[in-house]
Parts: sequence; C-alpha cells; structure tokens
Amino acid sequence: MKYKLQLEAAITAGLIAKDIIMEIYNSPFDVEIKDDNSPVTLADKKADLAIRDYLAPLFPTYHFLTEEGVDSKERLSAEYVWIIDPLDGTKDFVNRDDEFTVCIALSYLGKVVVGVIIAPVTGRVYYASEKGGAFERLADGTNVPLKVSNRLTGITVATSRYHNRAEVTIYIERNKDIIANTVTLGSTLKAIAIARGDIELFYRAGSGTKEWDVAAADIIVSEAGGLFIKPNGEKIVYNKEDVHNHDGYVIVNKKENFRP
Repeated sequence: MKYKLQLEAAITAGLIAKDIIMEIYNSPFDVEIKDDNSPVTLADKKADLAIRDYLAPLFPTYHFLTEEGVDSKERLSAEYVWIIDPLDGTKDFVNRDDEFTVCIALSYLGKVVVGVIIAPVTGRVYYASEKGGAFERLADGTNVPLKVSNRLTGITVATSRYHNRAEVTIYIERNKDIIANTVTLGSTLKAIAIARGDIELFYRAGSGTKEWDVAAADIIVSEAGGLFIKPNGEKIVYNKEDVHNHDGYVIVNKKENFRP
C-alpha cells in the first residue's frame, strides 16, 4: 500500500493524542477564548504538541499546518505537509457531549493522500489513503471497509450543533423532495457518518472552517465513494497560503444528491 508508513504513523500519533485528550476530558479543565472567538483548552495544545513531536522525527522533511501551531510560510514550497486538527469540535469537548475527534492528514502537492480521524470517547479509528480505500480499524486490529450509501431518495442530512446558518435551513427546505430526515452530529463525525453509509449529506455554509477542519475527512469520504467538494462542485486544494474554506463545503454520498 502506498503511504503505509505515513498512515500507520498518523494512526499512532492520533492514538497518543487520544489518550492525552481523554485524561484532560475526565478532569476539570479551563477554557480560553482565542482571537477568533473560538475556544481552546489544554487538551488542544498538548495533543497538538504530542502529534508533532511524534511525526517530526519520522518525517524530517515534511512541514506542518496545525490549528494550534505557529504557521510557517515555508510550508508553501514543501511537497509534503501534515495538516492537523488535534481536537476537532472543541465546543463539543467543552460541553462534554462526547462528539469530538482527532484529525491528521497528509497533503502532497495540494492533495490529501492520507487521512486519520479518531473519536477519543469511543476509541474508534477511521482512516484512508490515496487509492487505498477507507476503513474503520477495530480494537482487535480488523480493518472494516467504509462505503457510502447508494440512497438517492429519502436521504438523511446532518446538521451542526453549533454552526448552523440560515443558508443551511434554506438548502434543506429547497431539497425536501429527497430529504427525509435530519440528525445533529458534532465535529468530523458528520463526515464519518456519510463515509459509513449511515447518512447521506452535510452542507457547511460560510467561511468558518479551515483546511485542518476538513483535510482528513475529505480523503476518508472520497475513498469511501462519496464527494467532498466546494458548493460550486470543485475539489478543495490544500496547503494554500489562505487556509480558510471561504465558501464552505458539501459532503454527499452520490453526485445525484449534489444540488448546487
């Protein structure tokens, strides 16, 4: 398998972060508010540092783009860049609803080639590599393939617990001929639910996310047979100077269910 070494390293780094996060989650912790008005905790910071400390010696020529790290523009000329959200869903973490994840991705020349998402509370590990498929790794080491559903009618749409916008409500109403249900999920667990075939669509409107919020989920959904795209249908390019997803994104099981 291409990128096997990088994939296994990312899984190990994610599991290290998981243990750090759960130790803090099960104890009292403080919450800071960053300049962009988003929360950050010791779990975010320690997990970020632990992931980078594990991966950096193994891949000394690779660069990093992480939510909690200092961004170096040197990464823009690098072939390989680790794109990391050490704790995706900090609001879920703070509110203790259990729906947060660790996200580690590797980009090569602007395209994600490895993605790992770990749900710390359940311990579930999801991963994908370019042309290698998407899988859930069970506790016994078994790798179960992930595949999106084939449903084209009566589909289920995920909504965000903390980031819903009027555009999403309008989108759901406009497409109610194919939408039967809505569910609320936190963090990248929405993307995982689509990759698993449990639900079919998620629309995130606006510019509130960045590359590290979506990179790992992108390849997992794509390798499971789904689409992870901008609202205009284009693929997201990674390791950009401006890391914001200004137009939002759409995750959908089949192109027939994508309605710009």
